[in-house]
Amino acid sequence: MKEYDDSLSWEIQSALPGTVWPALPTSGGAAVLALLYQFEQSQWLSFERLRSLQLRQLQALLRHAFATVPYYRNLGNAIFDAATPLTPERFNRLPVLTRRELQEQFEVLRSDSVPAGHGGIRESQSSGSTGTPVRTLKTRLSGLFWNAITLRDHAWHRRDLRGRLATIRHGIPNGEFDHWGQATIGLIADGPAAVLGVRDSAQVQLRWLEQQQPDYLMTYPSIAAELAKLTLAGEGHLPRLREVRTLGESLTPEVRALCREAWQVPVTDAYSAEEVGYIALQCPLHEHYHAQAEDVLVEILDEHDQPCAPGQLGRVVVTSLHNFALPLIRYELGDYAEVGEPCPCGRGLPVLRRIAGRVRNMLVTAAGEHYWPAFGTRSFTKFAPIRQCQLAQTAYDLIEARLVTATALSAQQEEGLRGLILSRLPPGFRVKFAYFDRIERSAGGKFEDFVREFAAGLTTASR
Repeated sequence: MKEYDDSLSWEIQSALPGTVWPALPTSGGAAVLALLYQFEQSQWLSFERLRSLQLRQLQALLRHAFATVPYYRNLGNAIFDAATPLTPERFNRLPVLTRRELQEQFEVLRSDSVPAGHGGIRESQSSGSTGTPVRTLKTRLSGLFWNAITLRDHAWHRRDLRGRLATIRHGIPNGEFDHWGQATIGLIADGPAAVLGVRDSAQVQLRWLEQQQPDYLMTYPSIAAELAKLTLAGEGHLPRLREVRTLGESLTPEVRALCREAWQVPVTDAYSAEEVGYIALQCPLHEHYHAQAEDVLVEILDEHDQPCAPGQLGRVVVTSLHNFALPLIRYELGDYAEVGEPCPCGRGLPVLRRIAGRVRNMLVTAAGEHYWPAFGTRSFTKFAPIRQCQLAQTAYDLIEARLVTATALSAQQEEGLRGLILSRLPPGFRVKFAYFDRIERSAGGKFEDFVREFAAGLTTASR
């Protein structure tokens, strides 16, 4: 007989007085569990079967959009015929919706008749890391899918929900709570959680974590890296930590390696966007990602709007399958990702090998080539006492290295650092140095190791 692993079991909470076991949750909780049950089956379907099911849901979404959304109603029946079964070819005729179009045409993109069963509607907006947030609408149904996919993530990575969670991120009030968040509250018995904002120094954050002694840490990759560096330098001690969960920024192999070295724990990443919710979760057995095909159709397109093949980088274009309040159909997020081969784990969910980042994180040469550079900034400390570093491309041939240092750098240190940076770049670049007391995070609380700060034409294949 197989031994029962009670340490990873979930205790469903009952909402019906007098009924403790088996539990009867709220109607919303029951809907989340029903979705999770179906996810357990659908993840093993073939890619082809998943796509056919997506097309069925897309047919319903498009029928609603062309009937109730002015933007799509104005496109006319030449693009979409509700009576004809939807095919990938017909779907690909729909135009790609840009971020700017969503900002400028929000009112005509919203439905004037949302099905009552989808629940209440709320408005939210993206973090606006570049100063240009976008508004979006979500229904209660959107929240049910978010909660179910959150529970899938917990299940995939076998988290003990009765452990302690510490979160360092932007946009959530600081404090201590008796639950992990909206996916578990009132549905699954879970442990305590605590939240701290991102504006404090890494030293303050690490001292706070020492007080919390969490089993799980959720934060941005840049913060995890700074905390790991401090730990490796002899500051802080987190003996209970089991896993680092990251979100909101591109996760690099360097950050994974830092966390493994500092705490001997894995790093698990999730890819989401405020406009559409979850996009992809890290595979439970590998470091690549599985698109959450039950709720979002993910396309990786080249500059000619054609699908990328495995190994190619392209633009992330998403369709939210169940948001009938603000249907985002073939919405271009502004991110780039690399398509992966089918996963050895056996799941048919589409694979993203890596999330490269936003267009602004792309280095562009005068010849029109573009790259996502990996500088390995941890190695910079071999040349100088660097506390914080951001590299910015300010012209086709110029990189500005913005540094926060413990002491002023000598000419020899600068020259060694310049050579290391240039070794990670295509030929023809120059490097200049700028020094700061502190490099601030974006309005959304995120930090980018590399950013391009001038407009550039993007016409050739990604590297």
